[in-house]
Amino acid sequence: MNMTNLCLYFQIHQPFRLRRYQVFDIGHKHDYFDDQKNREVMEKVARKCYVPATQTILDLVKRHKGKFKVSYSITATALEQFELYAPHVIDLFKQLAETGHVEFLSETSHHSLSFLYDKAEFKEQVALHKRKIKQLFGVTPTTFRNTELIYNNELAKTVEEMGYKA
Repeated sequence: MNMTNLCLYFQIHQPFRLRRYQVFDIGHKHDYFDDQKNREVMEKVARKCYVPATQTILDLVKRHKGKFKVSYSITATALEQFELYAPHVIDLFKQLAETGHVEFLSETSHHSLSFLYDKAEFKEQVALHKRKIKQLFGVTPTTFRNTELIYNNELAKTVEEMGYKA
C-alpha cells in the first residue's frame, strides 16, 4: 500500500519588543528593547507552547524511526531569545537535528521584507540566518522560505543563485 507523503512545516518567530521610548530619550538613550517584557513573553510561550510542542514532535520522530519528518523555519530573532531566556528550547531543537529527520529552512534572519527593498540587505540577512542554523544545529539549510511566504520569479532566481535547492 502506498502512503501519501505529508510535510509538516512549523514557522517560529518572536520579535524583540520595544520599550517605551520618549522624544526626550532621542540622542541620550540607546536601549530600545524591553528586555523584561521579552523575557516574560519568551518564558511563557516556551513553557506553554515551544517545549510541549517540540517534545511531542521529537517523540514522534523517534517513535516512527525516520517515517515521520518535519521542517522548521525559526527566525534568528527567535533563536536569539531562546538563547537568552529559554536555552532548554534550543536543546530540544538540537536533539531534533541529531535525529537527521528534521529539516531547518533558511530565511531572513529578522523575518523581514528586505527582498522587496534592498537585495544586498536580503542576501546579508539570509547568510546571517544560515550561519546561525549551522552554528546551533550543525546543519546547512538547502531550502529557503521567505517572510510571509512572499514569492515572485525574481526571488526564486536569487535564492537559486545563492545555492538553495528549493
